[in-house]
Amino acid sequence: MLPGVSAAYDEAAKGYAEGGIPIGSVLIASDGTILGRGHNQRIQKSSATLHAEIAALEHAGRLKASVYREATLVRSLSRTCSPNPPLFYSRYGSPCSMCTGAILLYKIPRVVVGENVNFMGEEELLRANGVQVTVVDDAACKELMAKFIRDKPEEWNEDIGE
Repeated sequence: MLPGVSAAYDEAAKGYAEGGIPIGSVLIASDGTILGRGHNQRIQKSSATLHAEIAALEHAGRLKASVYREATLVRSLSRTCSPNPPLFYSRYGSPCSMCTGAILLYKIPRVVVGENVNFMGEEELLRANGVQVTVVDDAACKELMAKFIRDKPEEWNEDIGE
């Protein structure tokens, strides 16, 4: 299994356990090395911008542009998924406008999304700019995010700018 899949899942679970939004992300190099990891911490840190993707990029630190151009962002998938590196992996919902901007700024070519039923972010903008977006449509992702949205609608709406 790709190391980032489990790491992104763990990040999302960590955020949820802290009382935050269950979204985790991992930035993975082309060789499968985890460059950065993070989870949404807007509630925990009273932050306006600390989404999971931004946290993962911050954790990765300053990297050469060539590293980003070969990386993948994984956005929280379940432990059973194993996309091919490199990727930026993010667990629930598509990346929002802010996180999409960061992905485009650093020219990250691949994004893997756990599900896009509960929140459809900027997938089309990513694709229009040449980013390969893979949606895994993971049932566990859908269920946890739907539960969070149902239980804490105000926090969720604040996170997505509603």
